[in-house]
This record gives sequence, C-alpha cells and structure tokens, in this order.
Amino acid sequence: MSKLTTKKITGIALLTALYCVLSATMKIPFIGAISLDLGYIALTLACAIFGPWAAFVGAVGCGLESILFSPYGFSISWFVANLIIGIGCGLVFTYTKTFWKRLIAIILFVGIGMLGAKTGIECYLYHIPFAIKIVKNLVAFGIDSAVMIIGLSIVKPVENYYIKS
Repeated sequence: MSKLTTKKITGIALLTALYCVLSATMKIPFIGAISLDLGYIALTLACAIFGPWAAFVGAVGCGLESILFSPYGFSISWFVANLIIGIGCGLVFTYTKTFWKRLIAIILFVGIGMLGAKTGIECYLYHIPFAIKIVKNLVAFGIDSAVMIIGLSIVKPVENYYIKS
C-alpha cells in the first residue's frame, strides 16, 4: 500500500463524509432494511483514487450513516461487506484503469461482500434461514452493484483531476 499523506487522509475523510451524506439523502426501500444507497458512488471514487484505502471510506461511511441516520442502528454485516468491497475493488482499481476489468471487480467483490460475508454473518447472528437471507441480499447485491457501476462513469474525470492537482 502506498504511503498515507495529508492529502490522502483529507481525501479519504471527505469521501467518507460524502458516502455518509449520499447514503442518508436518498432512500428508496426495496426489501426490509435494503434500500438504494448512493454512498456507493463515493466508494467507487475512493477505490479509483485511493486503492485499498477505500475500505475505510466504505466501512466507516456505512457505519456512521447507520449509527446517525438508520432506524436499525449499526450493522456489523454491512461494515464487513464494505471492507471487502473497498479492499477488493481498491486493489483491482489500483492495477487497472480498464472499464471492463473494474466492472468485473465490482460484480465480484460486491458479490463476495453481500452474498458471502453479509449473508453468512446475518444467518449466524440472527438465526435467519439462508433461503430468506440470500434472496434479500441478492437484491442488495443488484442495487449496490448498479450504483457502483454508475459511479464508474464519473471515475475517469475525477481521477484525472485528482492526479493533476
């Protein structure tokens, strides 16, 4: 991992705050606690700019948003899923600038985070049957992947600006 500079710390903090704000502003509920989460746009930008440090943006941004704004409170399963997404996509985004490779990384790591870790944690902690939880998390996987893929459309201009400044 690259050295953490004041510029990076500031950028990570700003994207964490943006994640929290975007997640809290527009909530379109789908199933249970699963809703449209625009914070994943900030996570996509963090993956492109800061690599695996994006895990901080996803996990802390998600944690803060759920503590401050969610009626359900803090969720360890969302926290862990965002760590996986941030580290995985951040590593891939560091080593490739190709749209299609980044798209595949998003699908892969959101799948691992949501369908693997989040489902497993929630089934274990809350004794929810796997068949019920996997359906809900398939919806979360689809929504969150779609938002991150939309975020890919603004990555290039932001990357170019950030690298030049």
